[in-house]
Amino acid sequence: MRKQSGITLTGALLAMIAIAFIGLFGVKLVPSYIEYFAVKKILSTMEAAGDTKGTVRDIRVSFDRRNSIEGVKEVKGDDLEITKEGGEAVVTAMWSVKVPMIYNFSACLDFVATTAK
Repeated sequence: MRKQSGITLTGALLAMIAIAFIGLFGVKLVPSYIEYFAVKKILSTMEAAGDTKGTVRDIRVSFDRRNSIEGVKEVKGDDLEITKEGGEAVVTAMWSVKVPMIYNFSACLDFVATTAK
């Protein structure tokens, strides 16, 4: 007689619970990362188009115009930090997001997107 092998019911349930938690975290955190990559895209597009060479107000208006297309809710043109380094404008966006996960457990995410190289 051959010995049986395979996964037990308990092992299968534990594996499904672990996969469910990972899926829950993914579903809750992915939108924040999508916004982060959208802000990075806006800043790189602005730099490629030469929109970072204007005044501070022009840079903020350009960001808001592009942001209306991308639909980023966390960062507005007024939130940008604009400095000059080496004769070029460096645009930086820094923000934090608190994502409620389960009951009293939250994930706090800090994002920084910049045009500096």
